[in-house]
Amino acid sequence: MSKGLMSASVAVAMTMGVGALTAMPAAAETLKASHQWPGGKGDVRDEMVQIIAKEVGKADVGLDIKVYPGQSLYKAKEQWGAMTKGQLDISAFPLSYAAGRHPEFDATLMPGLVKNHDHAKRLNTSPFMDDIKKIINDAGVVVLADAWLAGGFASKQNCILEPDSIKGQVTRAAGKAFEQMLVGAGASIASMPSSEVYNGMQTGVLDAANTSSGSFVSYRLYEQVKCLTAPGENALWFMYEPILMSQKSFDKLNKEQQDALMAAGKVAEDYFFDAAKGLDDKLVEVYKDAGVEVVSMSAEQAEAWRAIANETSYKSFSENVKGGDVLIKKALAVE
Repeated sequence: MSKGLMSASVAVAMTMGVGALTAMPAAAETLKASHQWPGGKGDVRDEMVQIIAKEVGKADVGLDIKVYPGQSLYKAKEQWGAMTKGQLDISAFPLSYAAGRHPEFDATLMPGLVKNHDHAKRLNTSPFMDDIKKIINDAGVVVLADAWLAGGFASKQNCILEPDSIKGQVTRAAGKAFEQMLVGAGASIASMPSSEVYNGMQTGVLDAANTSSGSFVSYRLYEQVKCLTAPGENALWFMYEPILMSQKSFDKLNKEQQDALMAAGKVAEDYFFDAAKGLDDKLVEVYKDAGVEVVSMSAEQAEAWRAIANETSYKSFSENVKGGDVLIKKALAVE
């Protein structure tokens, strides 16, 4: 082959190579999402993260989200610090877990501040949540989706309705503020994670417990209790568990990718609102089927609990957290 023909062949090959490289799509950037709950088992918080991953994938903006459930990437309480440093991209995170760094976050697991799911939705756009989200943002974290999970009470002895009904019972409560209120009502406290409540009741260490609707079902506490106080329209227990993202990770993305994430977050938030109500319905159904008496508080009974919270949990929060009194007032102002 002549030198001219060889040069032409090389030129064609190089042109084809460049063309082939140009035609190849750029590799999608992968974001890591972490949470503490089982993956693929129907947990609504896992489902929220999976929805965001699917919606972002469908948007075709060069982003993939890999989900690490069950504390397989980070322990539950380590996720906040990892997000602020940009080491973790996304998390389904109970905000009160970060109250050690930002004590204001204890307001998002405060007895009686949220009455029901519709009230929680109104709270999301209130001055109270504006203040909470400013602290989140200033710490270097973005809210992709709001989520409030409801809970209730259950006892081996009797139905817990008025504050006097828990007097003398050894109770497990979720969070410091609930412990303060229950002690104010005459209960004793045994602190333990929700995963140990069943054994605590079985062995006689516990008489009663306070936890989320999902945990009441998944840990089969209906096998141990006599009566369940379901959330209903006048719940005392609500916990803010949003989908969060590292600001550092968010800022690395282009506008199209950021918009796709926020749109996916809205889809997940709408799903959660309906699913969380469904969790409460399932809770009632499962406990009734198991022969457990199911009740819910009246507005008057819930108000009696709030009166005790006002002298215990709210007072402690107002006195010990800078701006705590203002936060409580803003939350209580939301009808």
